Amino acid sequence: MAKRNNYQRREPKPSFRINHQIRVPEVRLVGDNFDEISEAIGQKLEPGVYSTRQAQAMAKEVDLDLVEISPKAVPPVCRIIDYKKFLYIKKKKDKEVKSKAVKTVIKEIRFGPNTDEHDFNFKLKHAQKFLSAGAKIKAYVHFRGRTIVFKDRGELLLLKLLKELEDIGAAENLPKMEGRRMIVIIAPKKTQKKKSPKKEVNEG
Repeated sequence: MAKRNNYQRREPKPSFRINHQIRVPEVRLVGDNFDEISEAIGQKLEPGVYSTRQAQAMAKEVDLDLVEISPKAVPPVCRIIDYKKFLYIKKKKDKEVKSKAVKTVIKEIRFGPNTDEHDFNFKLKHAQKFLSAGAKIKAYVHFRGRTIVFKDRGELLLLKLLKELEDIGAAENLPKMEGRRMIVIIAPKKTQKKKSPKKEVNEG
């Protein structure tokens, strides 16, 4: 008979130690609510070092939590706050930071040193489309075998691409060799708004 693995899913550990979980002999209290706590406990509370038991007792008296926010400090730094509210605000702020973080998309466009005009224009249209959508471009010329002697030709091709894209994109650096590739990274200009690759102008 197969042996059953009986186990319970462990609850994730809290991000911060609180109340009885703080077992060091003393802590440093900081915060911006000392006046409110002082009024509630009937004695003047100021930032400084307190015995952990005293800090825990004060937190309990005002129906708040003693939260360890800097465990590696000597002594550890704590605040007397509403732990659930503290976590809620922290989670909200983390979510805002994450939502504001821009995920950079990089599209690759490959050329050869002997890329003809038709192929260049075809890839130019793709580059315009990518930049207009807010993506970066990693454009490179790949040198196969003996074509490595045509580095100048590859550089001119990439400079020509940069010239064609100057209205909507800018190079982060000059074209440079990496192995058998000459590479340039092109980023969309900050003022660039999403639009079609080419804007038609109707002349009256």
